[in-house]
This record gives sequence, structure tokens and C-alpha cells, in this order.
Amino acid sequence: MNLRKKNEIPVDVYIPFVETLFRDGLTLSIGFFAQTLLVVLVYWKTRDPAYLAVTFGFLTVAFLRLRNIRKYRNAPVPKSREEARQRENDYIFYGSMHGFMLGTFCFVGIYLAYDSFAEIAAVCVTLASATAIAGRNYGSPRMVMIFIMTMTWPISLGFILRGDPYHFILGLLSAPFLFAIKRFADLVREVLFAALSEEKKANRIAQRFNRALNTMSHGLVMLGPDGRVAVANAEAAHLMSLKSPDALLGRSIHGLLMRGVAGGMLAPKDCRYIEAQLTRALREGRDRKVLVSLANGQHYEFSAREGSQELGVITFEDVTARVEAEEKIRFMARYDNLTGLPNRAYFHELVGEAMASGDRDRLCGLAVLDLDDFKSVNDTLGHPIGDGLIYAVAERLAAIAGQGITVSRFGGDEFMIFFDRVEDESDLTSQLDEIFAGLQGEVDVAGHGLRIQASGGAVLSRVKDTDVDAMIVKADLALYKAKELGKNSWRLFEASMDAAFRNRQLMKADLRSAVEAKSLRVVYQPIVAMNTMRIASCEALCRWDHPDLGPVSPSIFIPLAEEMGIISEISTFVLQAACAECAKWPNQTSVSVNLSAKDFRNRDVIQKVRDALAGSGLAAGRLEIEVTETALLDDKSLTRQYIEELKQLGVRIALDDFGTGYSSLSYLHKLPLDKIKIDRSFLIDVTQNARSLELLKGIVNLSRPLGLSVTVEGVETFEQLKILALQVKPDLVQGFLFGSALSASGIDTMSSTVWPFAKDIKTAKRIARR
Repeated sequence: MNLRKKNEIPVDVYIPFVETLFRDGLTLSIGFFAQTLLVVLVYWKTRDPAYLAVTFGFLTVAFLRLRNIRKYRNAPVPKSREEARQRENDYIFYGSMHGFMLGTFCFVGIYLAYDSFAEIAAVCVTLASATAIAGRNYGSPRMVMIFIMTMTWPISLGFILRGDPYHFILGLLSAPFLFAIKRFADLVREVLFAALSEEKKANRIAQRFNRALNTMSHGLVMLGPDGRVAVANAEAAHLMSLKSPDALLGRSIHGLLMRGVAGGMLAPKDCRYIEAQLTRALREGRDRKVLVSLANGQHYEFSAREGSQELGVITFEDVTARVEAEEKIRFMARYDNLTGLPNRAYFHELVGEAMASGDRDRLCGLAVLDLDDFKSVNDTLGHPIGDGLIYAVAERLAAIAGQGITVSRFGGDEFMIFFDRVEDESDLTSQLDEIFAGLQGEVDVAGHGLRIQASGGAVLSRVKDTDVDAMIVKADLALYKAKELGKNSWRLFEASMDAAFRNRQLMKADLRSAVEAKSLRVVYQPIVAMNTMRIASCEALCRWDHPDLGPVSPSIFIPLAEEMGIISEISTFVLQAACAECAKWPNQTSVSVNLSAKDFRNRDVIQKVRDALAGSGLAAGRLEIEVTETALLDDKSLTRQYIEELKQLGVRIALDDFGTGYSSLSYLHKLPLDKIKIDRSFLIDVTQNARSLELLKGIVNLSRPLGLSVTVEGVETFEQLKILALQVKPDLVQGFLFGSALSASGIDTMSSTVWPFAKDIKTAKRIARR
């Protein structure tokens, strides 16, 4: 069984072989007619009834076999091997009857009813039929063998039964004849099987090629030696708006491109250019790509290359999505996403190109604009509102952009304006004044009325004497000066600004060196208890003695440190020094240390305080950490978490500069505070302004029920101290009335001293009670 299956031909070949058995009914009909006519002729000559019986047999077999041929010739092609084998079996059954009748005719003519004419006629018609066995029945090896046996064996048997040696030998010679016919049939079958297999293989390859060709995302046409399309795929037809690839066959490149011209999608000059490029690529045998933009906004990319056997290959595809994506990427790389203005890099490129061309002796101007207090908008109203404000400003600035003026958003709330040609300084001044006037006013952003206020810096230079980067640096220096002088204005760059900038940079370098070398020092401003007029605490303050400039004000170097990002290092230095010194003072004296907003952006602040306490041995209750409202505004939830952790260490927390922020009152019940320090601004006119006095009294009265102690800063005169003692009654006071900041040893010396104001204050209180 396994051997049989192994030798079976594939079903897709076997079925066609079976179909060939029923293909030619006409020649079979002619054969039956000739064979029957010959038998009738023999009967006519011999009048032997045996031949009449053979005649009726032929007629019966002819009817049955031809009917079987007709039945299957018009039937559908078999779908399985079993169905095809059933047809083959039917064919063999009727074919065997036909072979049996031919063999019977020979045996009767040679032996049973011998007649010389009958013998010759029977042998001739049988051998003639035998020659057709291979050609007609190669599809069924079984049929070939049955035909050979039923036709030739009766002839051999008849000759052998004649008895004489000559006929006996003649009968034996049928065996080689049988072998020859069988071998010929096998050969025909093998040749046809090989041909059919190769044809199917070629068809499969062609189908795969056709499938691959027509499933390509690219359109493809192959040009013959005559320059006309010989092969095309379905995508090519689709892109050319044709029904099928066959509609492309025989067309030239020129003809294909002219379809686009005729449809108004392609200009004639573009058609000529594309044709020239593609023809040149095919002629030179190298790849070449051509991007074509059509009138309807689509983009096609053509690629041409020389193929094999003198065939040229052209592929093309719709690259509209790719081109649009590239344009979007290019736009995103050059323009600001929020405002649509050129970004920093593209502005630099545009200005550089403008300055490189034209008259090198002309004057040009560059201005930088920065929104005042923009951070407070983001902090209080949110970034979406801030973005809306930036967009509103960009709209007003974009209105002035045009010939000779380039506007850019540099990032954040900063804008740049370049004036390519300026007559003189007054011309630049008038233009900038007009721009600033146009910016003034209120804009509505998501229901919020926001007033635009900006500061600016500008520089005027001759093109040949400067470059883009130098102008930007100078404009920034002028902007810095404008903000320093009060904002909401602009300044023109002056040489002195450059010198100030260089000095500022040098001071930054010196400050960094001082911090790294720990050459800063800490002094302590006394904080006096109102009831005893003794030092209850002191505030640690940082001082910097510059080797060349002398003492530098904290109002100068502290902002520098914040700008440089080293303020936390200074905070750590002051914290460690203050804790170490306070540990040496009497137990009733504590110390207060200011921590910056940046310190509260990192949970390292907890460890810094813990390390300072551990390193100095200072009791945690003697350390007070002052927190500014700026720190609270950055991240309220995180800052509160850090303050609570500091409280768990035993450290006391004071809110510094109370009353100068945006929502001071909300902190009094939300944060675990121990003290508030009222800013000096509330005390300036307290002796003349009753409202200021009432405000101070209100804050103190509001704080006490919450368990908060109160310190008033900025006490500079005895009159201020007297009013505080008699009417406001804070817990602690601090200011220059008690002298300037002292060294650590000075605090130690003065800790038990009662200030001479104490007697005067007691007298004033006694008089007030009367």
C-alpha cells in the first residue's frame, strides 16, 4: 500500500491524465466504423456466421463505449482522486470489451474460421489499432496493458494453434511487440508528465510573480526595447486612473505623462522634465528618483532603473503622506508649536542669512522682549492660562512681521524681533515705542482679564561689525537693565552694560570660589523678647567679604547665588555654622536660619537639618527654620510634607515676611507653624498711619488664638518700639534699633544683657495705664 502511494502521480496531474482518455470521441467513432465495416466485408466474402456474430459484438461495444465517452466528456472536471479513478475504471471496462472484440476477430480469422483474407484483415486492423494504444491511452497504464493483452494474445494463440513451426515462431514474436508498445506508452506518459509538471511549476511561478507584482504598494511598469510598456501591475493602473494593467500595455513614457497633462494635474514643462529625467536614467543605467507635485496636492515619486534583457523598470508611488509628514516635521523643527512664530534655531538661521546678504554697511537692530511677572501667572492661574497670554502677545507681534522685520518666540515668555534695515537710533526707537504701545492693554484669556506688561532690551549695530549671537547677548544685557530699573519699559544697549555684565560674571566666579572655600561668614541679628528686653533668639545671616571689593551686600550676592544654583550650598553652610555656635550659648538662647525656596524642592532638606543638629549637639527645640512664601508657592503639598517632617525632628517653624505674599492667611491654619514674622513694610509708617497700626494689631490678635508667637521685623526707632509695646504687643521684635548683626561671641556676651530701652518702656506702660 505504501509503495503504491509512493508511486502515485500527484492528483493535480492524475486528473488531467484521466481527462485525456475521454477527449477524442471522433477518431474512436471512425475506428469503430472502419473495424465494423471490415468485419462485414469478411462476412460478405466468407458467409461464415462467426463473422456475423463478431459484427454484432463490434456494434454493441461501439454503442456502449461511445456513450461512455460522451457521458464523461461533458461532465465537470473531477475534484478528487477517487472521482477520477472511478472514471478511469469505467473507461477501462468498456475499453477492455473493445480490445476483447478485436482479439476475438483475429482469433476467429486465424484459427476458428480460417480464411486468408480474414486473417490478413483481422491482423491488419488489430495492429493498426494497437499503434494508437500509446497515443490514446497513455493516461491509464492499466488500459494500455489490457489493450495489449486482449489484442495481441489472441493473435499469438491463433498462430501457435496452427501447429506448424513457422506460425508457432510468429506467435511467440508477439511478446517483443507487446513490450515495445508498453514502453512507448510509458515514454509518452513520462514525457507528458514532465511537461505537465513543468507547466504547472511555471504557472505557479507566474502566479506568484503576478501576485507579488499586483500586491506591491508601488506602481510598476517595465518598458521593452521600443520604449513602450511591456509589463504593468494593478497599482500602476490605479495610480494612473485606469481600469486594469492591460490598459497600460503598449504606451510610452510620454503617453503616460500626457494623461496627467490632459487631466490638468501636471504642467507641460513638468511633463518634459520628468520624461527627460526618467529617459536619461534608463539610458545611462543608473537609478534616479523624481518627486512630482500634482495640482490636486498629491505627490508622486518616480524611480527609474535599467533592468535585464533590455527592459527598463519604472516604479512610482503616492508619497503624499510622507511629504506632508516631512513638511510637518520641518515646520515643527523651525516654528514654535504654540505661536507659529519661528523658533530660536530658525530665527538664528533667518537673521544670519539676512545679515550675510545686502549692504554690509547698513544698520540693523535686534530687540528681546520678556513678559513681566509671567511666572506668577503660571503659578496662580495655571500654565494653560499662561500659554494663552503668550499666544495673545504673539498675535500682536506677528502683525508687525513682514518685509525686513522677523519675529520669533525664543522660548518661555521671551520674544525676539530683528530689524533688517534701520535708518538710525531714532528710527529704531520710534519702531520699538510703537511696538510697546501696541502691546499695552488687557486681553481675555479663558475668562481672565490679564494686562500685558513687558520689558525689553535692544541693540543697534552695523552689519559688518557684529553677528547674531553678539547682538542677542547685548540685547539681553539691555533687557536685564530695563528690569532692574522697574520693568514695563525697554532700554537700548550701552557699552557700560557690557562692563557691568562682565563684572557680574567675575563676581559669580568669585562667589563660587568663596562658597567652595567656605570663606563666607555668619553673623547674628538679635531677636529681643518684648517682655524682658533680653535676647531670646537671633537670626543667622550670611556675609561675604570680597578680597578686592570689600563687604558685598546680601541683596547682591544672594540673588546671584540663586541664579547660579548654589543657594542651597550657602544654606547648608549657614545652618551648620549656626547650630554649632548656638550649642555654645546659654540654653535660653535659640537661633533662626532662613532656608531658600530651592531647599524645599528636595527632600534632602530633612537630612541637612538632621545632620546639622547631630554634628553640633544642639537641641532641636533651639533651632528655628524660617520658610518664605516663595517656597510655599512652588509646591504647597510637598513643602507641607517637608515642614511636617522637620516638626517631627523637634525643630520650630516660622513663616518669614508674613503679609507680602498672595495667600498668607491660608497658611496659618494649613501649616504646622510655631511663629510668624511680620515684614518690616508694615512698620514703616506705623507712627503716622492709623491703618497700619490697626493692621498690625489685627495680625497679632489673629495669630495668638492659633498658638502662634509673633515677631515684628524692621524696628529702627524708639517710637516704633514704644507703639509696639503699648498697642500691638508682639512677642518678639527685631531690627537695627538693637544694633547691627553681631558675631557669635557678641551674642554670647549680650545674651544676659537687658537693653536700656526696658526702663523707658516700663515707664511708658505705667503712664499709659493711668
